Amino acid sequence: MLLLLLAGCGGDDARLVVSAASSMAGALTACSGDFDAADVRLSFAGSDELAAQIRQGVKPDVYAAANTTLPDELNKEGLLSKPVEFATNELVIAVPKDSEIESVHDLAGDGVKLAIGSESVPIGSYTREVLARLPGPESDAILANVRSNEPDVKGIVGKLTQGAADAGLVYVTDVNAAGDKLRAVELPAELEPDVTYAAGVVKGAKQPDEARDFVDGLSDGACADALAEAGFGAP
Repeated sequence: MLLLLLAGCGGDDARLVVSAASSMAGALTACSGDFDAADVRLSFAGSDELAAQIRQGVKPDVYAAANTTLPDELNKEGLLSKPVEFATNELVIAVPKDSEIESVHDLAGDGVKLAIGSESVPIGSYTREVLARLPGPESDAILANVRSNEPDVKGIVGKLTQGAADAGLVYVTDVNAAGDKLRAVELPAELEPDVTYAAGVVKGAKQPDEARDFVDGLSDGACADALAEAGFGAP
């Protein structure tokens, strides 16, 4: 189910609908109230789910994904303007504060319960990219410990904070947002994937001019500042 957050209470004519990856929820919620051109309605879910909705005829004004692949595909299909890369992120292993897990190799241990993203969502794709760089037996052992494939990063964080998983691969910004509930275990540099976010204006957007302004603001403006404060990097 989508998490819908409303900023402002204007009518439909003044409303800008932004569909964005769940990992940006905190940052975009913090900055959307500063967007003067329109009231912003934020819809968060997995990037793949939001892309599927657009393909099925849903018409948000802006689409912002946690990778470049999905925006590029939508652009080639004539459903999105040329995507703009606006942020980067870092993949980490998230664990409870008192966890004894200290490296990616510990994820292969007996009895470890692991939560990861489903294969179709960017966080799941990045995770499998990391595991594919490990020796085959170790990768297989880690995958054998997976107890949950989640539709977005919020699901992974939820499993960790509820005690249903011992570890999960998420973005460092998700660990930052969890406060003192989780800590991040960094991946070796040779395993770290290139995590780049991209956004564009959806074809048929009701507010195309305002949508372009919002996309521009992800790179330079209040939302760019909010993303940086949340721990996102520059593209």
